[in-house]
Amino acid sequence: MSAHGDVDMGHTVAGWTGTALALLGSTGVGAALCAAWTTGIWLGLGLVVVAGAVTWVLHLSGWGKPSGPRPRAEWDWRTRDAVALSGHAHCLGCRAGGPRRAATAAPRTRPAELAGR
Repeated sequence: MSAHGDVDMGHTVAGWTGTALALLGSTGVGAALCAAWTTGIWLGLGLVVVAGAVTWVLHLSGWGKPSGPRPRAEWDWRTRDAVALSGHAHCLGCRAGGPRRAATAAPRTRPAELAGR
């Protein structure tokens, strides 16, 4: 049992890669700020932005995770998410991936809900 209990913390390739890049960028910004190097500050901030973009692209390609808990068999950080290629419902990142992905990821109403209207 981990220090966090028996929960899915969402450790994924996308999460680890984005965190590592953002940490490097933040460290670079801090070092450049201490050295009064303006160009270094902008380079570090650029790396933080790249970290967000890389994380998003990895999520869209299936190396992230959907919102909410996953089954225990999928907790390994190297597990690929097969549903991500068509989009997750209620996922802002998937909806931002383009109109076709947004249409696929849009929540659908069930026939029972339509009959009750």
